Amino acid sequence: MELKVLADVGLVGFPNAGKSTLLSVLSAAKPEIADYPFTTLVPNLGIVSYRGGKSFVMADIPGIIEGASKGKGLGYRFLRHIERNSVLLFMVPADTTRSIKEEYEILKKELQEYNPELMQKPHLLAVTKADMLDEELVAEMKKELPEHIPSIFISSVAQKGLTELKDMLWKAIGPE
Repeated sequence: MELKVLADVGLVGFPNAGKSTLLSVLSAAKPEIADYPFTTLVPNLGIVSYRGGKSFVMADIPGIIEGASKGKGLGYRFLRHIERNSVLLFMVPADTTRSIKEEYEILKKELQEYNPELMQKPHLLAVTKADMLDEELVAEMKKELPEHIPSIFISSVAQKGLTELKDMLWKAIGPE
């Protein structure tokens, strides 16, 4: 028997993408947050309040690394939790050493190689740590984002773009 997390929104990203920070800001969850990879070793759930007394469940999935679909790192232990989420929020930090599009494509490839059915779920992209960017840099970075996925720039620490993110997630969940 295998237990899998069930949530409306699953946070997908490499280690230190800001997944736990976002969960802690949007919900009452208190995941461990630190500036080193694999701080999150087990999925954390939080209930996110939405307009009109509505809410949805968000899951902080431990960080994925390139090769996870082949069992590299903690591989299958974490990827299996992603299967039981209705919507996948890909999170890429603004200060990534790769391009945002490249990092998103690597994450998407890992999920697709693990289970192609994951590509049928709604996907959104949040560029995190956007408080480090000025408007001119955001405009330049937007030109390089994947075109086929709704995206938003957010900062959990500065609480920038979070209301808009919740609106996007609620629409993707489609409860009504």
